[in-house]
Amino acid sequence: MSSFWSAWIIVLTLPVLIGCALLLRWNLKNYVGVAEDQNTGHVIDGIEEINNPLPRWWTYMFVLTLVWSVFYLAAYPGLGNWQGFLGWTSSNQGIKSLEESRLAVEENRADGKMVELDREMLRAEEVYGPVFQQFAKRDVLDLAYDDAAIKIGQRLFLQNCALCHGSDARGQHGFPNLTDNDWLYGGSPDKIKETLLYGRKAAMPGWFDAMGEQGIKEMTAYVLSLSGRTVNDRDAAAGKVKFALCAACHGADGKGSLAHNLPFGAPNLTDNIWLYGSSAGAVTETLTKGRNGQMPAFKQTLGEDKVHILTAYVYRLANPDKAEQQ
Repeated sequence: MSSFWSAWIIVLTLPVLIGCALLLRWNLKNYVGVAEDQNTGHVIDGIEEINNPLPRWWTYMFVLTLVWSVFYLAAYPGLGNWQGFLGWTSSNQGIKSLEESRLAVEENRADGKMVELDREMLRAEEVYGPVFQQFAKRDVLDLAYDDAAIKIGQRLFLQNCALCHGSDARGQHGFPNLTDNDWLYGGSPDKIKETLLYGRKAAMPGWFDAMGEQGIKEMTAYVLSLSGRTVNDRDAAAGKVKFALCAACHGADGKGSLAHNLPFGAPNLTDNIWLYGSSAGAVTETLTKGRNGQMPAFKQTLGEDKVHILTAYVYRLANPDKAEQQ
């Protein structure tokens, strides 16, 4: 954070503390001209008003809060790039892996700084690292039906994957359902692990410039017809001729790159599973603008041991019955 923002935070914070101190001081003075605990002479509906002072324990709490606030702002990060007189920083925003955390701890230790996030990550690794290592030595198919491993995998999933795929892993618009058996790159343990380690990048191009509005309309009709939808036959026939542009990825039969052992991750167009919607409008939008979804890589952020357990959990989602795997 720049010095400008440091100054901006100071301008906002310190006047509030000063204002609270002045307000407390004003409330501690007697402005009514009547001694404390005496009747002020105000009577409403038979109720007499007594000049009661602010309770002392309230006063002490307010004073302690103000003192603590000033100390906290001076001692800890809170004023932009100010690290505090204790040399403490709350986190390293650029840290992406455990190894980087180790390096950051050593660098900051040499500078006399304490980086709590990095230290917590290392402490957690010391405690739980051996557990992950033991699970990582086992085969994914074995882990997938081990209750202890699945509990760990579920936590990893909720922490890292649920934001996109949902806590129930059933996906949402633009994010695939992981509980079925429809896969873009393969649902074997090796392929799932490859996806988690290195991520995936969609590359569906937009075709409006090449086809024009009428061409997109015809292609939409043909694509919908592949999954058995009722469409305009004339448009579908014209779209079928143009589908040669799409066959390189989806296959001439539209069953997707996985069915033809191609590396593109192009979906099967002959079923009724749609990532971005099955309406004519959604298909038209896909053909017009293309799609560029991205699955992040977790090799650096989680490490291979955790990814191994997470692979088992994802595999189990789509294959809940162990008997079917034997």
